Amino acid sequence: MAESDNESGGGNNELGGCREQDRLLPIANVSRIMKKVLPGNAKISKEAKETMQECVSEFISFVTGEASDKCQKEKRKTINGDDLLWAMTSLGFEDYAEPLKAYLHKYREIEGEKTAMIGRHQHATTAFYANPL
Repeated sequence: MAESDNESGGGNNELGGCREQDRLLPIANVSRIMKKVLPGNAKISKEAKETMQECVSEFISFVTGEASDKCQKEKRKTINGDDLLWAMTSLGFEDYAEPLKAYLHKYREIEGEKTAMIGRHQHATTAFYANPL
Protein backbone atom coordinates (compact mmCIF):
# COMPACT_ATOMS: atom_id res chain seq x y z
CA MET A 1 0.00 0.00 0.00
CA ALA A 2 1.37 3.40 -0.91
CA GLU A 3 2.11 5.90 1.83
CA SER A 4 -0.38 8.32 0.33
CA ASP A 5 -3.13 5.73 0.90
CA ASN A 6 -2.49 5.89 4.64
CA GLU A 7 -2.59 9.66 4.67
CA SER A 8 -5.81 9.89 2.71
CA GLY A 9 -7.89 8.57 5.60
CA GLY A 10 -9.37 5.93 3.33
CA GLY A 11 -9.87 3.53 6.21
CA ASN A 12 -7.22 1.11 4.99
CA ASN A 13 -4.74 1.74 7.81
CA GLU A 14 -3.69 -1.53 9.35
CA LEU A 15 -2.98 -2.10 13.01
CA GLY A 16 -1.95 -5.52 14.16
CA GLY A 17 -2.86 -7.06 10.81
CA CYS A 18 -6.41 -5.77 11.01
CA ARG A 19 -7.89 -3.14 8.74
CA GLU A 20 -9.09 -0.01 10.52
CA GLN A 21 -12.62 -0.49 9.24
CA ASP A 22 -12.62 -3.98 10.76
CA ARG A 23 -11.45 -2.92 14.22
CA LEU A 24 -13.63 0.17 14.65
CA LEU A 25 -17.36 0.38 15.18
CA PRO A 26 -19.11 2.07 12.26
CA ILE A 27 -18.93 5.82 12.79
CA ALA A 28 -22.60 6.21 11.85
CA ASN A 29 -23.58 3.98 14.78
CA VAL A 30 -21.31 5.87 17.18
CA SER A 31 -22.69 9.18 15.95
CA ARG A 32 -26.29 7.98 16.37
CA ILE A 33 -25.63 6.97 19.97
CA MET A 34 -23.93 10.29 20.71
CA LYS A 35 -26.82 12.28 19.20
CA LYS A 36 -29.39 10.47 21.35
CA VAL A 37 -28.10 12.13 24.52
CA LEU A 38 -27.72 15.61 23.08
CA PRO A 39 -30.31 18.32 22.48
CA GLY A 40 -31.76 18.28 18.98
CA ASN A 41 -29.91 21.41 17.91
CA ALA A 42 -26.48 20.18 19.09
CA LYS A 43 -23.74 19.50 16.58
CA ILE A 44 -20.91 16.98 16.85
CA SER A 45 -17.65 17.60 15.05
CA LYS A 46 -16.10 14.95 12.84
CA GLU A 47 -13.10 14.92 15.17
CA ALA A 48 -15.33 14.24 18.19
CA LYS A 49 -17.08 11.37 16.38
CA GLU A 50 -13.78 9.83 15.31
CA THR A 51 -12.31 10.20 18.80
CA MET A 52 -15.34 8.52 20.35
CA GLN A 53 -15.20 5.81 17.67
CA GLU A 54 -11.61 5.04 18.65
CA CYS A 55 -12.40 5.10 22.37
CA VAL A 56 -15.43 2.83 22.32
CA SER A 57 -13.76 0.40 19.95
CA GLU A 58 -10.71 0.23 22.20
CA PHE A 59 -12.91 -0.20 25.28
CA ILE A 60 -14.74 -3.12 23.68
CA SER A 61 -11.44 -4.73 22.70
CA PHE A 62 -10.04 -4.18 26.20
CA VAL A 63 -12.99 -5.79 27.99
CA THR A 64 -13.35 -8.58 25.45
CA GLY A 65 -9.65 -9.39 25.69
CA GLU A 66 -9.90 -9.74 29.46
CA ALA A 67 -12.97 -11.97 29.12
CA SER A 68 -11.19 -14.02 26.46
CA ASP A 69 -8.20 -14.58 28.75
CA LYS A 70 -10.57 -15.88 31.44
CA CYS A 71 -12.24 -18.24 28.99
CA GLN A 72 -8.90 -19.55 27.73
CA LYS A 73 -7.78 -20.28 31.30
CA GLU A 74 -11.04 -22.15 31.83
CA LYS A 75 -10.57 -23.97 28.50
CA ARG A 76 -13.75 -22.51 27.03
CA LYS A 77 -14.12 -21.14 23.52
CA THR A 78 -17.24 -19.03 23.91
CA ILE A 79 -17.35 -15.71 25.75
CA ASN A 80 -20.73 -15.06 27.36
CA GLY A 81 -22.33 -12.08 29.05
CA ASP A 82 -21.21 -13.20 32.50
CA ASP A 83 -17.60 -13.29 31.28
CA LEU A 84 -17.90 -9.71 30.04
CA LEU A 85 -19.38 -8.58 33.36
CA TRP A 86 -16.57 -10.35 35.22
CA ALA A 87 -14.01 -8.65 32.98
CA MET A 88 -15.54 -5.23 33.53
CA THR A 89 -15.45 -5.72 37.29
CA SER A 90 -11.90 -7.04 37.28
CA LEU A 91 -10.79 -4.06 35.17
CA GLY A 92 -12.32 -1.58 37.62
CA PHE A 93 -15.58 -0.82 35.83
CA GLU A 94 -17.84 -2.24 38.53
CA ASP A 95 -20.04 0.87 38.45
CA TYR A 96 -20.93 -0.02 34.86
CA ALA A 97 -21.08 -3.76 35.43
CA GLU A 98 -23.99 -3.58 37.89
CA PRO A 99 -26.50 -1.91 35.51
CA LEU A 100 -25.35 -4.22 32.73
CA LYS A 101 -25.91 -7.21 35.00
CA ALA A 102 -29.54 -6.11 35.40
CA TYR A 103 -29.82 -5.64 31.63
CA LEU A 104 -28.37 -9.10 30.98
CA HIS A 105 -30.83 -10.65 33.44
CA LYS A 106 -33.77 -8.94 31.72
CA TYR A 107 -32.44 -9.91 28.28
CA ARG A 108 -32.21 -13.55 29.32
CA GLU A 109 -35.75 -13.45 30.69
CA ILE A 110 -37.08 -12.11 27.38
CA GLU A 111 -35.06 -14.61 25.36
CA GLY A 112 -36.33 -17.42 27.58
CA GLU A 113 -39.90 -16.32 26.97
CA LYS A 114 -39.30 -16.24 23.21
CA THR A 115 -37.80 -19.73 23.30
CA ALA A 116 -40.73 -21.01 25.33
CA MET A 117 -43.21 -19.49 22.88
CA ILE A 118 -41.41 -21.05 19.92
CA GLY A 119 -41.35 -24.40 21.70
CA ARG A 120 -45.08 -24.25 22.41
CA HIS A 121 -45.77 -23.31 18.78
CA GLN A 122 -43.63 -26.17 17.47
CA HIS A 123 -45.29 -28.60 19.87
CA ALA A 124 -48.76 -27.48 18.77
CA THR A 125 -47.79 -27.73 15.09
CA THR A 126 -46.32 -31.20 15.57
CA ALA A 127 -49.42 -32.32 17.46
CA PHE A 128 -51.67 -30.96 14.71
CA TYR A 129 -49.86 -32.81 11.93
CA ALA A 130 -49.50 -35.97 14.00
CA ASN A 131 -53.27 -36.08 14.58
CA PRO A 132 -54.92 -34.84 11.38
CA LEU A 133 -58.67 -34.32 11.45
